[in-house]
Amino acid sequence: MRKEHVSDARGRVVTARSRPLLLGHHGTLGPDGEPLVDGRPWRSETVGRDVVAAAGEGARLVRYDGPERFDVLPLLVATDGAIQALGHDRRRLRPNIVIGGVAGQAEREWEGRALRAGPAIIGVHSLRARCVMPTFDPDTLEQDRTVLERIDREFDGRLALNCFVIRSGTISIGDPVELMDLPVLKERSSPAP
Repeated sequence: MRKEHVSDARGRVVTARSRPLLLGHHGTLGPDGEPLVDGRPWRSETVGRDVVAAAGEGARLVRYDGPERFDVLPLLVATDGAIQALGHDRRRLRPNIVIGGVAGQAEREWEGRALRAGPAIIGVHSLRARCVMPTFDPDTLEQDRTVLERIDREFDGRLALNCFVIRSGTISIGDPVELMDLPVLKERSSPAP
């Protein structure tokens, strides 16, 4: 769940779609759970200057304590098979979770099912329609529109999975992931609250 975001001088949310230089910064959580930007405390003056440089005069990083904020659904899940089929750095897709050991584009058949990883169960809602973000190289921030053209042509414009939490839990690198049939999910037109 996003609790911190960049706002412009008028208080509107700013994203990398309009300010791609934001992609040059990396958010993590410190040992105490406090947000870090490029390894520095999110409220530091240095981070503040970096946010202005990336997002424009008046931009600032703010904490938001309202309802969840996300682009489509809370989680984006990708598989190594689909990433390999795309042939580009997985960071272009910006997934929250990458599942290894999946052949080809098997994820395309997972809509309406669920994934169990450790104690967590994740509902698979739909394939993600891709916007301009995968066109940006995660290291150089240079844009290559042929990436999106290829996603449109070879993946019908949709790559990776829009997902939501059914049962929360900590997932660790290397946890086995089980694909589960949950027919009730196929009947939903929108994700569970």
